[in-house]
Order: sequence, then C-alpha cells, then structure tokens
Amino acid sequence: MDPLKKLPMETKKILIVDDDIDIITVVKAILSKEGYTVIFASDKIEGFKLAYKEKPDMVILDVMMTTQYEGFELAKEFSENPEFKNMPILMMSSIDILTTTKSSVQEMAREFRQDPNYSELDVLLVRDVITGKAGVDYRTEKGPSIWLPVDGFLRKPVDGKKLVPAVENLLAAKHA
Repeated sequence: MDPLKKLPMETKKILIVDDDIDIITVVKAILSKEGYTVIFASDKIEGFKLAYKEKPDMVILDVMMTTQYEGFELAKEFSENPEFKNMPILMMSSIDILTTTKSSVQEMAREFRQDPNYSELDVLLVRDVITGKAGVDYRTEKGPSIWLPVDGFLRKPVDGKKLVPAVENLLAAKHA
C-alpha cells in the first residue's frame, strides 16, 4: 500500500434536531460536504427515537421547537441516558451566550442570576472562554432553575465557518 495514500476516514454520524427545515437543510449541506453522515428530526420525540435507532456520534439541537425548552429537555434526556452519556451535544440558538473565565460555568450562571440585569431571564447560556465548558441555566414553567451542562453553543443563523470547527473539535474531544 502506498504510504502517501490516505486511509479512508471513518464517517461520523450527526443528528440534527430542529423544527426549521431551512436550518436543517443548511446544516446538512455544510456537514455532508465535509464528509459527515447527517440524519435529522423535527422534534424531541422523533429525535430521541432516531438517536436510539441510528446511534449518532454527535447531536446538534435547536432550543425552541414544539415547546420553549424542548431542546434543553432533549439534551437532558441524552445526558442522563447511559447509552448517550458521552455523545457531544451542540446547542443552536439565537439567544446571546454569556462568557466567563471561571472554571465553573454553573457557578457563573448562578452569579448571573444574582445580577439584576440577568436575574429575570428564563434562559442563560454560559461558556468558559478558556476551557470551552458550557452549560444552560433555565427556569422551568414551574419556576425552579435547572442546570444542564452541554458541550458547546452555535449561534443562529448558522455560519459554516464556525459550524465545521465546532463539530470537529467536539468529535475530536470525544475520542481523546
């Protein structure tokens, strides 16, 4: 075998869960061009069923679908399920992402909750710019705040120059 000839890269499967077919179409086109296998669903129930059937390497979730917190709820289900515990979760949202340099993004989210400028927000997306750790602090309809660690965020509208490196980095970190 020619040592200069590249071995074929194992195709990674990515699940997109979003209720906006335009977003799915754009993300699928970008990732397919990069050699990824892309599957998609339009809501939490369909996404969870598809994940069980297809065993994706990574999931990209919209936040608001059928309900305001459906993406967060699905991310929580994935992170609490032993079968998907190590699957990277990238959240897509148009919500502003608060950044910190604190090693505990959960602690930072709690501090933001104490700040009058942020205390009334239902959702806080927080990311540590140094470590890349990220998470979501959101209030349920009943009021309590829930902390959900995620692997990263992607702003909508989707920018392919940010999407591909985010996917590559999360998949590489999974296999490190």
